[in-house]
Amino acid sequence: MDIRTAQAFVRFGLGRQGAEPLPSDPKAWLLRQLHALDAPVLQPQATTESGLSALREDRETKPKPGESKARALFTAQAAGLLDHALTTPAPFRERLVWFWANHFTISLRRGECTGVACAFIEEAIRPNVTRRFSDMLLAVMRHPAMMLYLDNIRSVGPASPGGAHGAGLNENLARECLELHTVSPAAGFSQTDVTALARLLTGWSVDLQASVPGFLFRARNHEPGPQTVLGGTFPPGEEGGTAALLALGTHAATYRFLATKLVRHFVADNPAQADIRRIETALRNTNGDLGAAAGALVDLESAWQSGTKLRTPLEFTIAALRALDLPADHRPNIGRVLSALGQPFLNAPAPNGWGDTAADWAAPESMIRRIDWAHALSARIGSNDPMTLADTALGPLLQPATRDAMARAGSRRDAMTLMLSSPEFQRR
Repeated sequence: MDIRTAQAFVRFGLGRQGAEPLPSDPKAWLLRQLHALDAPVLQPQATTESGLSALREDRETKPKPGESKARALFTAQAAGLLDHALTTPAPFRERLVWFWANHFTISLRRGECTGVACAFIEEAIRPNVTRRFSDMLLAVMRHPAMMLYLDNIRSVGPASPGGAHGAGLNENLARECLELHTVSPAAGFSQTDVTALARLLTGWSVDLQASVPGFLFRARNHEPGPQTVLGGTFPPGEEGGTAALLALGTHAATYRFLATKLVRHFVADNPAQADIRRIETALRNTNGDLGAAAGALVDLESAWQSGTKLRTPLEFTIAALRALDLPADHRPNIGRVLSALGQPFLNAPAPNGWGDTAADWAAPESMIRRIDWAHALSARIGSNDPMTLADTALGPLLQPATRDAMARAGSRRDAMTLMLSSPEFQRR
């Protein structure tokens, strides 16, 4: 394995899966993944309908702990998504799914999201990772998981017919859309802009009682009259909210913000301005085409330099399991591992998602947990040779110091622990 191939697996992918075939052209291999259509990952598919039906049933039956239909649905679907990451032939595309799911964070900390959390990824995120950003934005903002998470189902226009009953405006969705999802504070939006967008999004709700539960525009709760957001005026009605989101999704400040986050995630904690401009230009010139932006990332020479990004617990766990390529009945429960390492799946503490720099994950206690888990996992290698596994997983990225330490280890388990704990495996 040459250095560029190793970097393709580690920097852009999820780590090499066992001795999977090496691409003859690593850059072309990555770019092909941007053009491949996503097949459904889960069977049966995760759908909003099934998730909301489970939520409705839980509300009606008030189940005992451990008997929630929504929780059981999430547990099965989350395991399927994590298992898919271990075997996917398109790991770069899967990394993009994870990136955008974190950008548009929803969390199980809002229990109502439990049944639809995986459907959110499969319906709003996965199909849109190489489409226009405005397509993804609209899919996300209309998805019941996001409306439940950020309370838009409880937002009622003060001057609407529904407002006469004392229900009030909820600005959570509008504020996070402006601050975290689109233009960012760099655009200089004001509280007036937040309130105006919140008014445009009144009536965007969820119907739990329908035979097919899902998104519902409740005209009775919608604030009448046009609203002005960042200098643009939008009409009332559902179409006004859609138009406002299209404007935000194609705003110059949005492209700059997204470019910064993409380069920070894939290249460096402190991204170079020249790299940010390259991705920003790709977005601007293509009307926000996320596939074009991902392709531009692959073209950045700085993205082919190794070892500058610390893997998150999710990335480290998946990479370690792909390296060992264990049969399904020998794998640990990945959800429990992630909770133990401090990154429970789809359970970020706040709407800004999980941190994306080394400072967010490199605390001594966190690193000790990784080493402890690496030691536990290494007990599962059986008769496999740790040096062979290391060479297969890292190739030329394996450093002489790590190789020497592994050679002096007292057991295969200790040698494997040293490889999984090494700086070159912890970083991507």
